[in-house]
Amino acid sequence: MAVTIKKVGVIGSGQMGNGIAHVAALAGLDVVLNDVSDERLKSAMATINGHLSRQVAKKAITEDARKQALNLITTTGTLDGLADCDLVIETAVEKEEVKRKIFHELCAVLKPEAIVATNSSSISITRLAASTDRPERFIGIHFMNPVPAMELVELIRGIATDDNTFDTAKEFVGKLGKQVAVSEDFPAFIVNRILLPMINEAIYTLYEGVGNVEAIDAAMKLGAHHPMGPLELADFIGLDTCLSIMQVLHEGLADSKYRPCPLLVKYVEAGWLGRKTQRGFYDYRGDKPVPTR
Repeated sequence: MAVTIKKVGVIGSGQMGNGIAHVAALAGLDVVLNDVSDERLKSAMATINGHLSRQVAKKAITEDARKQALNLITTTGTLDGLADCDLVIETAVEKEEVKRKIFHELCAVLKPEAIVATNSSSISITRLAASTDRPERFIGIHFMNPVPAMELVELIRGIATDDNTFDTAKEFVGKLGKQVAVSEDFPAFIVNRILLPMINEAIYTLYEGVGNVEAIDAAMKLGAHHPMGPLELADFIGLDTCLSIMQVLHEGLADSKYRPCPLLVKYVEAGWLGRKTQRGFYDYRGDKPVPTR
């Protein structure tokens, strides 16, 4: 039987973390948002308030709902602040060693019956679960970006994930008003197994001089009716995240078709990670984005 989730912890207050906190609070759940920096937490709360205010302006929610959601979110700079949560979702950087360290420290303070989840977009759920004291109560809950706008959530069981944990996670996702797609525990799951190789191929198309940034993005927006071009989307996701996912695919499936494009590697090495650093395939430092190639 599924357990009712009443209090949710979210580790990481970046784009994904604050988005998950936003939708969970709007669904009436108590939320504890954790990050190592008070500055990041203040920024995350301002972002959440801004997004909620836009929903009010669009008449998607009421002003009372905005206030109630904000009142349901508390912040903490330590993992101890998550000790009494029923479910904790980790949204840290897409690096396995970072996530494993977080889970090791989290399980030391978390109540025994709590469920632990990762928002990882590509890393093995089974391997991450093995770094905890509760692999049967560990699951992948992969939200799409931006969380408030995207309807889909991928649910991924590790080899040890029990039925109760899966049913509880599925019920939780439903309460947020999202649709579930169940994926097997393979590298990058469903969405990114399809999406990231397309983005990587678009970067190869740029690297090989087939087209420039504007031509490639226009081709896919106007020729395939994609809402964003693949290079614009890569900047939105974060080029470091794109590279991490391609590396997981390349290493996990041992197929050369998943080799990260050298140009993607070069941009990440330069610190040009997309929107979050103001430069990627576009330069965002001016009034409007300008292609960098």
